[in-house]
Amino acid sequence: MANSSIPQVVKKVLPAVVSITVSKLLPVFEVASGATPSGQAQLPVVLKGKKKMDVGGGSGFIIESSGLVLTNRHVVSDPQADYMVVTNEEEKYPAQVLVRDQIHDVAVLKIDKKNLPTIKLGDSAKLELGQTAIAIGNVLGTFRDTVSVGVVSGLSREITAGDAVTQKTTKLRGLIQTDAAINPGNSGGPLIDMEGRAIGINTAMVFLAENIGFALPINNAKRDLDDLKQYGRLRQPFLGVRYVLIDKELQKKMNLPTDRGALVISEPVAEGHAVMLGGAAAKAGIQEGDVILEAQNIKINTKNPLEAILEKCKVGETINLKALRKGQEIVCRAILEERK
Repeated sequence: MANSSIPQVVKKVLPAVVSITVSKLLPVFEVASGATPSGQAQLPVVLKGKKKMDVGGGSGFIIESSGLVLTNRHVVSDPQADYMVVTNEEEKYPAQVLVRDQIHDVAVLKIDKKNLPTIKLGDSAKLELGQTAIAIGNVLGTFRDTVSVGVVSGLSREITAGDAVTQKTTKLRGLIQTDAAINPGNSGGPLIDMEGRAIGINTAMVFLAENIGFALPINNAKRDLDDLKQYGRLRQPFLGVRYVLIDKELQKKMNLPTDRGALVISEPVAEGHAVMLGGAAAKAGIQEGDVILEAQNIKINTKNPLEAILEKCKVGETINLKALRKGQEIVCRAILEERK
């Protein structure tokens, strides 16, 4: 399909793009009947019961004919909610959430249906600035099959995204920036190349800015899928340290010997040790107060934090660490464990 037109590409992939609805049992109230009690401004409100209501939604796309669907984790982040996949032909299927990847904002769903249309996965490592990008999704939960076209306008971007359910923020790294319009409800839909392959998962837009949207690179999702097929669950590497990234301001404030690296230190508001007892870092000899300068021979700084380096490693992989302890550099090796 290298020479295909945009309408041809869209026509090919559209049957595999789905809507995802989120519903919950919510309390229903009604105004009590009868006369208003003396001195009371209005009738009392009483609990009538509970009713299942739609509370959100997003987009997704089918990647295996047996019923595997990719979307964003934040679309299906509430473990107390029920999820329904609505196909392009208006067929509805209850969805089971198999994977919620909090680091990469990826989720994998399963529906009980066979012989479904699919979208093939591309290789986000081969993306080039300026190449055509097509975003497809369910805009605002109302306008289905919305298509917007643009280009890949940036690579390896980093943003801070919020989760409406948990009220927490998380940093998403390595994102694809595109000027193809991405709107609320588009979340979880595919970002498509001119070969009709998914190169990303639409995830966010920048409010008060025009033509700035972001998509998760599809290779992150491919990695989650490999874990799911091989182990039946998501496996993420874990070093077992709490740390703060050092910059010039922190160096001055704490009189540190370096202006970069990861200072291993416990947080005053968090429970637990700076170095998890019996964890990978502890076994490697890392101690509280150490400054980890490098991991896998990559220098650690605010633009390249330790977490970003670990994300590219695998469970069971042995990594090299260079740390600073009381003015002396030390080198150690840690075997990454699985995040629980």
